[in-house]
Amino acid sequence: MGFVLEIGNILLPLIIVGGIAIFVVVRMKHKYKKGTLSKKKSKNAQNLLDSLIPLGMMFGSALGAIISMYSPLSLLFTINIGAGIGLLFGYFAYEIFGKKIV
Repeated sequence: MGFVLEIGNILLPLIIVGGIAIFVVVRMKHKYKKGTLSKKKSKNAQNLLDSLIPLGMMFGSALGAIISMYSPLSLLFTINIGAGIGLLFGYFAYEIFGKKIV
């Protein structure tokens, strides 16, 4: 029984983050094929827009590392989940900022 729970604890972050990554990649691929990727007029705004998803992943990983210090969850679990949630939030920030006219 303990072996099955250990396997579940190992695979759970992989399944969650993999699902998030597949969602984001499929959505971005769909936007690319339709030609509706967000474009900004200024170069600085475009650079920020292009950096939102990786920045979300970095902030999520950092937050996961901080959470692992104060909780009984393992460092590997919290960093993986943090990066996945950061990827999702970075994608939503990309969508929101991409619609604003700057």
